[in-house]
Amino acid sequence: MSESESDDVELDALTDLGEQLINSILAEEPLDTVKKLIESGAPLWYQNDSEGISSLHAAAYVQNQELVKLLIEGGAVWNATPSSTLHKADYLRNTAGDIALSFNNEEIYTIIRDAGIRSELVLALLSSRNTPDSASAMILRQTDDTAAASTDAFLSSKLRFTVDDHGQEICMLKTVDGDEIGVMMGWEKEIMQKTVASLTADREPTDNLNILNVGFGLGIIDTLFQSLSPAQHVIIEAHPDVLKHMKESGWYEKPGVKILEGKWQDFVNTEKIGTLVPDGGFDFVYTDSFSEDYEALRQFFSHLQVLLGPRSRFSFFNGLGATNATIYDVYTRVAEVHLADAGFNVKWSDVDVSEQGHRWGNSRPYFTCPTYRLPLVVRN
Repeated sequence: MSESESDDVELDALTDLGEQLINSILAEEPLDTVKKLIESGAPLWYQNDSEGISSLHAAAYVQNQELVKLLIEGGAVWNATPSSTLHKADYLRNTAGDIALSFNNEEIYTIIRDAGIRSELVLALLSSRNTPDSASAMILRQTDDTAAASTDAFLSSKLRFTVDDHGQEICMLKTVDGDEIGVMMGWEKEIMQKTVASLTADREPTDNLNILNVGFGLGIIDTLFQSLSPAQHVIIEAHPDVLKHMKESGWYEKPGVKILEGKWQDFVNTEKIGTLVPDGGFDFVYTDSFSEDYEALRQFFSHLQVLLGPRSRFSFFNGLGATNATIYDVYTRVAEVHLADAGFNVKWSDVDVSEQGHRWGNSRPYFTCPTYRLPLVVRN
């Protein structure tokens, strides 16, 4: 038997064991039967062809809490998959955690979610000990080199600014497969309004506000910041098409506005940050950088101690994993842990975006959860 034939036989055997394991769980056979299948080598990562479900999905379907714990302890990763896609979701894009949510089974959901948090914190720790290109780096977008997932590809892409059939302003890019993705869309305005309201709540009016925003997009939040008549309003933007749009819209002439052309890493770094930050720090800082992964956001967190003054506030567009409720919950909590490590508290408030069903038009959705969790970050 050749090596390739031997590999095929081994794969077929694993596939058979994986099918048996899933079917055994769905049939609610005794726990000992399931354990024997696992001990015989049934792969916990296997997802069947018919529905795309794994053994962890199956355990969530039958709401067997003991089995869910057993599978996770045995190595069933909460969102991993051997294919090129990022998340372990069934063909309906449901994780095992989502299945638990559909049954209102808070106990099982919490077990799976907490496993996800532990896993992502470990990956984040590993990535901090390796180069940014390490395979262990925690990324929240699909691991490809398209403009939707690569900063360099995004900056060389073409954008178009227009108004869609529903009257909302949109900034769109086209991917290599022909899909269009919203870089920013008008439906986000309510989120931005509530973000600015959260940042400015309980703050005495001042004529000397210093504000930093990273990522202009459609300029929604920057327009809101301008209504505060800041003394200094720094905007960092790297995309040439966005910069062209800003020039055509008169942003370079607005009072107090200082536009830094480049990536935030070009200015928010050890060498230059001292020349960027005003005395006492910025009063408000916001960031929403398209196509950057979570590791880049976590690196931004590490600069907050210098960027912010004692009473300053920070927020960011919280779209981490926002096409899936379980993944969104996990990454929201992971961000909270890393902000705490950086010396900051975060208060979350919910914004209902469930009525925005028309918002996508021809765009590939990038936020499908019904609730946006708005972060307000202050010093401990």
